[in-house]
Amino acid sequence: MQANSLLIQNARLYTHVDTGEIGWLFVEGNKISALGQGNAPQQVLDISARKIDAAKCALLPGFIDLHVHGAMGYDTMDASPEGLHQMARFYASHGVTAFLATTWTAPREHILTALQAVAETVGIIPGGAALLGAHLEGPYINPAKCGAQNAQWIRRASKEEALQFLDTGVVHLVALAPEFPENLWLIDECARRDITVAAGHTMAGLEEIRRAVEHGLRQVTHCFNGMLGFGHREPGTVGAAMVLPEIACELIADNIHVHPAAQKILVEVKGTEGVILITDAIRGAGLPDGEYPMDERKVTIRAGEVRLPDGSLAGSVLTMERGLQNICLASGRPLEQVWRMSSLNAARALGIHQRKGSLEVGKDADLVLLDNEFKVCLTVVEGTVVFENLESGQA
Repeated sequence: MQANSLLIQNARLYTHVDTGEIGWLFVEGNKISALGQGNAPQQVLDISARKIDAAKCALLPGFIDLHVHGAMGYDTMDASPEGLHQMARFYASHGVTAFLATTWTAPREHILTALQAVAETVGIIPGGAALLGAHLEGPYINPAKCGAQNAQWIRRASKEEALQFLDTGVVHLVALAPEFPENLWLIDECARRDITVAAGHTMAGLEEIRRAVEHGLRQVTHCFNGMLGFGHREPGTVGAAMVLPEIACELIADNIHVHPAAQKILVEVKGTEGVILITDAIRGAGLPDGEYPMDERKVTIRAGEVRLPDGSLAGSVLTMERGLQNICLASGRPLEQVWRMSSLNAARALGIHQRKGSLEVGKDADLVLLDNEFKVCLTVVEGTVVFENLESGQA
């Protein structure tokens, strides 16, 4: 058997041209080597490889979560390589094949230490999703829309500090408040380094977002949440995100942060190419309801909601496959239209779509197999099976 040779048969393929037709996909090494509709040709069947009968499950590109803080009791801000490993394994069990470990507003030393831990861990994680790098959420945000971010550490973007963060080499996404002139230089600098910038935890109106787009802004953080809402006289951050074609919209599709009707509106306005599903999951993801630490504060998880003592939402315990199912139901669109929101759109946002985000020959073999209930049956990261929950007789 060749290293990491894998043949998945009898799967419903979702690609740019395949819309759920039964087909097959062959992996050699860490790449997708071939795929097609119907039965695999004899020359592929003759190759020594592990063969999996997908039993008509949906075969999709692996999920890419570019905004996720933690899971299983661990958080990016713990600055623990072991914690990042545990997070990656949990994410893989929910179909994630790549993610950005996301920081939050904190003192410089805490953020820098977290980024250094990411730098030590970045890449393929045995048994888990690949760690692509870091998402710097804060500290350069607006205290009026801080949400669960710790307001005492919010500040403007000083060059000394921000460049120290960027120079770790692992930051691929920065969320900031673009309405502050002191933050605009950082958008310019990130654009120069091919780092994506999002408007998040912000009071920016339409014209301020439009100005930031000219500097290189390309995204909004968890659309509708932590931003100036839509108004018919001032469209706000939400309105700007909807009307400006340069902007992609992150979305927490847990039906808690955003009503299903609002999710539908967003998809109708931005199209399936303009929405990026995220989880914004915190350390309590994968754990029972209860009380969990968030910096020096506590959050309570109950019935899927994560809240601070004052009732404010503080992230989620959402997983990507549930978010994908929710957006299918909310938008009324089939899987062949929405799959890209869980993978390809994120890959495009990070500039890695030439190698990740879709099922195409030559791309990384990052795969997820979902049954009709959106349960994850198989996760493959760069050709290696890292999670499987296949029924007996399928493999």
